[in-house]
Amino acid sequence: MRTSTRQGKGFTLIELLVVIAIIALLMGILIPVLGRVRKQAWSVICRSNLRSIGLAASLFADDHENKVPRGGPEPRWFMAIMRYLNQYPKDGDYRKVKIYRCPAYPDRRQTVCFVINAFDDKGGHEVMGLFKILNLRGRASVIYLADNESGPWRPIITSESDPGHGTADVWRESHLPISDGEQGAHGRRAARARHRQGHNALFFDWHVEYVDAKDSTLDGWLIRTEKSP
Repeated sequence: MRTSTRQGKGFTLIELLVVIAIIALLMGILIPVLGRVRKQAWSVICRSNLRSIGLAASLFADDHENKVPRGGPEPRWFMAIMRYLNQYPKDGDYRKVKIYRCPAYPDRRQTVCFVINAFDDKGGHEVMGLFKILNLRGRASVIYLADNESGPWRPIITSESDPGHGTADVWRESHLPISDGEQGAHGRRAARARHRQGHNALFFDWHVEYVDAKDSTLDGWLIRTEKSP
């Protein structure tokens, strides 16, 4: 009696191990690449949001004698320009508003992921209220908004009634990315390494670009007007 022979041949243990090793090798190569691609995509979305904010700020200025909101409680910049965006809070709740978010911000609950320039012409005093941009010298080289620093000290803002809105204002040198001081009320507020080794920024001429942390110095934040020496 003849025994039947098997038509196919299965993988041997060695062959399976080789296949698994190849897959693991490919995964080791692809995962870092995919991680970099994801971070690049986050940066693109962040810059797109900043451009939209810049357009809204420009429209605000057109309606307010070429003035834009800066530091202080009245008006908070993100509240003031809200009506010029195509996204609106519901009953003061910002969680439906996506434009003020950076997808690279570590805590996804945060709804205001940018800080605003509230420097005066020397640094150390917070500029409140509206500011006339026509008086500003070198608008293309002065930062208006930038990615904010993250940390357990920063309040999570989800609505107009939440505390901690003032931590979205930058007006001291210790608030800048190059600061080695502690994060917090008077420590670093502009992100040191939100995207690569720096942050995205919206400038007063409404263009957006990446700024390395070492280049985000006091000179790029100080407000110099035509009347300043």
